[in-house]
Amino acid sequence: MIKNIIFDFGDVFINLDKPATIRELKKLGNIQSTDEVSDLNKLYEVGAITTSELVNRLKNIFPKASNGELTKAWNAILLDFPTHRFDFIQNLANTKKYNLLLLSNTNELHIEWIKKNVPFFENFKSCFNSFYLSHEIKLRKPNTGIFDFVLNQNQLLPEETLFIDDTKENTDAASTLGINTWNNNPLKEDVTNLFTIKSSLF
Repeated sequence: MIKNIIFDFGDVFINLDKPATIRELKKLGNIQSTDEVSDLNKLYEVGAITTSELVNRLKNIFPKASNGELTKAWNAILLDFPTHRFDFIQNLANTKKYNLLLLSNTNELHIEWIKKNVPFFENFKSCFNSFYLSHEIKLRKPNTGIFDFVLNQNQLLPEETLFIDDTKENTDAASTLGINTWNNNPLKEDVTNLFTIKSSLF
């Protein structure tokens, strides 16, 4: 019996264009390898570097770009947040049937953009009993330590917990701890169909 539902954020609630940041950065200058940007992202997502340090390091790669251009390119991954998904989580929270948590690999620039551009963000956040962003807790998926952290912090039993994420690497990691998972396909599936698609768990 599922008592706890842990939701990812990107491509579960807010739509993403994952190749967009690299695509937009390439417009700002030559880039021989995307590895350096990927490595910066991993550091930034766990709060190991600050926003100013990120921008400064990006300027070393794209010296002709302005801070504003780099920030805009960095946030290009973020698209719209369909209101029907907000309605879904709000209605689910109102039932008080489940312990709802959010667990997202999210950095400071992205969450600041979301706060400014999603008018119902604070109401969305209030739907969850716990709201974990990787840059705040210094842990990121798919490291199993982040799942141990959430389970321990909230005294959750893995077998009573469902984790939803669009990245298979992340759901695979959670599965190793005995957590039930749904690796949703954002092109074909919508979180609002949770209780139909995963009906066997409820």
